[in-house]
Amino acid sequence: MVGSASTLFLAAAVAGIASATPTPPKPKVGTFSVPQVRNPGFKRHGPTQLARTYMKYGVQMPDGLARIMADLKVFRRDSGSATATPEQYDIQYLTPVSIGTPPQTLNLDFDSGSSDLWVFSSLQPKSSVNGQTQYDPSKSSSAKNVSGASWDISYGDGSSSNGIVFKDVVNVGGVSFDSQAVEAARTVSAQFTSDTNNDGLLGLAFSTINTVTPTKQKTFFDNVAPSLDTKVWTADLKYHEPGTYDFGVIDDSKYTGDITYTDVDPSDGYWTFSTTGYSVGGAKNSTIKARAAGFSGIADTGTTLALLPTEVVNAYYKEVSGAKLDRSQGGYTIPCDATLPDFKFEVEGTSFTIPGQYINYAPVDDSTCFGGIQDDADIGFAIWGDVALKAAFVVFDQTQSTPRLGFANKSS
Repeated sequence: MVGSASTLFLAAAVAGIASATPTPPKPKVGTFSVPQVRNPGFKRHGPTQLARTYMKYGVQMPDGLARIMADLKVFRRDSGSATATPEQYDIQYLTPVSIGTPPQTLNLDFDSGSSDLWVFSSLQPKSSVNGQTQYDPSKSSSAKNVSGASWDISYGDGSSSNGIVFKDVVNVGGVSFDSQAVEAARTVSAQFTSDTNNDGLLGLAFSTINTVTPTKQKTFFDNVAPSLDTKVWTADLKYHEPGTYDFGVIDDSKYTGDITYTDVDPSDGYWTFSTTGYSVGGAKNSTIKARAAGFSGIADTGTTLALLPTEVVNAYYKEVSGAKLDRSQGGYTIPCDATLPDFKFEVEGTSFTIPGQYINYAPVDDSTCFGGIQDDADIGFAIWGDVALKAAFVVFDQTQSTPRLGFANKSS
């Protein structure tokens, strides 16, 4: 979860990540892979996923969506992760991560849209814990408090999560880093507390938007990268099947053809890239192709839906019989039995297809479903969440002077 827009832009502008370089991992690990596992308690609900995205990026929700959430009185954190079997409708993925000595195992979200590793902790009052596993630094012989360091993430509803910082051993997929910044919560916002299986978050965006003050801290990936064969990680997310995250390797058995690379603009701390066109079902929309610079967005494993420009979303649902912009649900809805057209997006002129079935996100009632593509108008930039990222094998590459994203068609 990232902070408010103003906080993020300030964070991106502040020079310097943590200057003291922690002790690197002792062995050369080369590569490692983390499969996905299910969050069994997650409840699928389209408007909630949309609301969570607004809150994640510190944007006030439209009135209609805000009313729905007020009526529901429920918020849950969205997913992205690395030890996960998808639930129905591919909602949330959690990753067992070991922290401390002896190891304490917590289930975390893996999120390319943020850069903090924060966890529920024993420092919180009991009233803010609802079944989550808590990191207890007093029970870890390797935990060291970072004197004067704190973190505070603000959300679009005015709430926040905050706490203090420890350095401790963190193990992901069998790979450890001995001095990873672990942000231990003292206060956790209500939308997290309601998800009993989610114990925190592991960010995989750029370390420039880490929220620790007075000195920013590196992400787990940035810390282990020197021990990897190559400075990359990949997302092979799938529809109604477990997917995997690989680190340090591009597994050529997971894609076909060539990988199409495009440069990333990391200035705001995100994996921001531009598409070169799109189409709905058949013919390509040349108008959007001509204004590719205006169709930029971020690759975000921590958001479920795809939020795209208004004209793109309208063009898609114009081709769906019975689709409507339903203010009472906060976005576009569709008949559950509708045959949805594919959505194609171009990267550097190469086309990738989101199958129509992926875009039928979740039921609203017995006959109406919530669309997996929604409008980004209030957020200000497109967000390619899991609905879109499942359509391709995606490479997050920091081997070049400019970061880049790679997209390839899946092998299966």
